[in-house]
Amino acid sequence: MVKECEKKPVKPPKRRVLSRKTRRKSFSPVEMGLTKEEAIEGARRCLGLRTCESCETCSLFCPDLCITRNEKTGEVEIDLDYCKGCGICAAVCPKGAIQMVWEEGA
Repeated sequence: MVKECEKKPVKPPKRRVLSRKTRRKSFSPVEMGLTKEEAIEGARRCLGLRTCESCETCSLFCPDLCITRNEKTGEVEIDLDYCKGCGICAAVCPKGAIQMVWEEGA
């Protein structure tokens, strides 16, 4: 069983601007600021929280050598059949993309 790191592209929010008619009548800023939700999404997009960037730092530290790169997709994959669950990969991942979870029945 192999688990792939997930990469999901996120587009920046569309910028809101004042209409031309309103701009002619006032000295208000042309571009309106972001809402709280848009700012949070923008920060997630820019900082890349919890997204694997395929840096392979996890594979360098894996004592079981169960983390490899898929030659076809280029994605980093974890072979859970060989992983002993030491958690070193999760500890060294710079993005926090690897999370350790308990398996049921283990």
